[in-house]
Amino acid sequence: MSSEQPRLQFDCTKCLAFCCSIYERVEVTPRDVRRLAKHFQLTKEQAEKRFTTVRWGGRVLRRRNDKLLGRACKFLDPETRYCTIYEARPQACREYPGRTRCSYYEVLRFEREIQEDESIVPIIRLTFRKQAANKT
Repeated sequence: MSSEQPRLQFDCTKCLAFCCSIYERVEVTPRDVRRLAKHFQLTKEQAEKRFTTVRWGGRVLRRRNDKLLGRACKFLDPETRYCTIYEARPQACREYPGRTRCSYYEVLRFEREIQEDESIVPIIRLTFRKQAANKT
């Protein structure tokens, strides 16, 4: 068995930061809050209050308006589309997408190729619908 890491098949620098935009709930752990506090030279309490909120039963990163995709992570630079806290980013962001391919990057590449237009931005939205109870 090889100890080499699998080769990634996406390049975040060529993406529009879909992951920073479409996920409304990026959960943060106490360790993530401590990392943010250290990065900004704040107390844990200050960082928690300034950068997070409680939603969906957990602590999540705050979001803000985004002219390209509607809403985005508070730490996404709207012009460069890069993370402004990359070294201090939460664990969920560090582990994303958790595989060698990113579906959102694939959609971006596919649409730009099919449309023959490098400026195209496919709009992707996650929607959670309640499932009807199974009837037997």
